[in-house]
Amino acid sequence: MARTTRPDHPLPRPRDEPLYWRIATDLLGELRAGTIPPGERLPGERQLAAHFRVSRETVRQALQMLRRGGLVATDRRGSHATLPGATAERAPSPAFPVGAHGIEAGRAAVTWEDPPPEHALALGLAPRRPTLVHRYASAAADGSGVRTAVTSFSAVAVAEVPELARYRDRADGRASAELWRAYDWMRTAGLTLHHRDAITPMPPSMRVTRRVHDQWDRPLEITDLVVEAQQNPLVYEFTLPAAG
Repeated sequence: MARTTRPDHPLPRPRDEPLYWRIATDLLGELRAGTIPPGERLPGERQLAAHFRVSRETVRQALQMLRRGGLVATDRRGSHATLPGATAERAPSPAFPVGAHGIEAGRAAVTWEDPPPEHALALGLAPRRPTLVHRYASAAADGSGVRTAVTSFSAVAVAEVPELARYRDRADGRASAELWRAYDWMRTAGLTLHHRDAITPMPPSMRVTRRVHDQWDRPLEITDLVVEAQQNPLVYEFTLPAAG
């Protein structure tokens, strides 16, 4: 792969421009230059680490940043570029779950279990009816800014979104759960998403409750996020055109 001049790109610039951001920028420049055609598999982490002369962990963080920007996708075949840029149908969705920190490493797992009672009520689920439940936790490198989120998906979401349905048989709470594209999967399934975020102060923490419905007002998911109190405000801004 040939090194290229760093381009302007749509990824948010983290504070202090860490190394993984610079690697993501350089790799994006090479992708835009056509070094790797859209859809073609990217070199492995080891090869990219040697190419950029960084650790595999740095490459892994850079790829995660590009994934969250919708510029790289990963499946069983590996990672591949999804350039050129977004159209109305491919406009990036908000990160899942609400409150997920850019590319910060977080712990996530899914289970098939009875959701919290308030989630079951919001999703129209009968008592003791299990569903797909996602749990996420993250914190800054110094241990501050702890965020925990619990998401319950409705029967509609599990039935109509194939990628979510596949998690049912392996939702044992042990394997890592990469559901950060959940909203993209819903839109690909033909669902137009309406998000409603309610923020409730709970000193010394803050609670954000997100409810997502489709174009027929059917509930798709509900997430409760609890975040340590901080001076900076929580801002969630997004537009979700229908896909297809």
